[in-house]
Amino acid sequence: MKILKGIEGDYIETKNDNLFFDVKGLLHPNDYIICFLRFFPHPEGSRIKNGINFKKIYKLEDRYALLREKYPEYLFFSKELDLEVQGVKEKEIKKIYTPRNCFKKLLEKKILSTSEKRSRTLCELFSSQGNLSEGSIGITGSIMVGLNTEESDIDIIIYGTETSVKFQEKLVKIFEKSNNCRKYNIDEYKSHYNWRVGGSNIPFEDFLRSEQRKQHQGKYMDTDFFIRYIKSPNDWKGNFYDYQYKNFGRIKLKAHIIDSRDSIFTPCSYKINPLKILEISNNSNKINIKDISEISSFRGRFCEHARENEKVLVEGKLEKVIFKKELEYFRVLLSDQIQDKMIII
Repeated sequence: MKILKGIEGDYIETKNDNLFFDVKGLLHPNDYIICFLRFFPHPEGSRIKNGINFKKIYKLEDRYALLREKYPEYLFFSKELDLEVQGVKEKEIKKIYTPRNCFKKLLEKKILSTSEKRSRTLCELFSSQGNLSEGSIGITGSIMVGLNTEESDIDIIIYGTETSVKFQEKLVKIFEKSNNCRKYNIDEYKSHYNWRVGGSNIPFEDFLRSEQRKQHQGKYMDTDFFIRYIKSPNDWKGNFYDYQYKNFGRIKLKAHIIDSRDSIFTPCSYKINPLKILEISNNSNKINIKDISEISSFRGRFCEHARENEKVLVEGKLEKVIFKKELEYFRVLLSDQIQDKMIII
């Protein structure tokens, strides 16, 4: 399976500003790649590469604020997405880092740091016990670009629709074996609660109901790991310009999950039967509830969040989706750390 560069899981280093961006999504415009700032030079930064100190930036609003203040050339308004996005033009790209190449380099490297060694051995464990073919697994995140610390998490990417589904099933047995790979304990879930949904007013019990059954995250030798699954290119359905999105404000509704097969992937999605609109923006009052057919997110925290036949309370951005000017429907997009939520009811 041929895997393109410049997709979800890859990182981009810029030519002139020493900035590192993490790529979001699989489909991109012709002249730039949609990606979000992750590391930037700062004299007080604790991460060092090529003699330059870097800081890691976390919150999405902070990334936009920094770019707007110092690097506005990396901000674009996309009429297709009806949204201001971050990105890097092709001519400004110094290097594209890929998870597959990172794993390959760690296999060849003689002297490894603790975080590098754990990343490599976890990939080797997954490859052997999950029967993964060469090139279908990789390591992303700070380790991939050489800006990791000894406390860095292990971020794994697995490629291929069928490969991902089969591996997800094998994870159950991998966790059951004594191989230094385990799921989180209750105290660790409490820590993740504060990190992932802090400030959102989601009760811990509701958070735990979804988190405890997720297979794509856990601990390996006491280091956090997270797995992202990427669909095969044949399943991407069209190109960037085949889609048109229109922002219709915010919505809160109850829905019945009728298909959760794509919940493990990034981006993740759920087919729904909407049951009742609880709140909606004023300009959206004339929308037929039956036209809302999907919940979608690019955020890993919403992967494996609900299952088929469950009912959820969902709150997020309401978007109209037009595909090739033929198919039209509405979706709820979950992207905001504080406001957006999906709770099993």
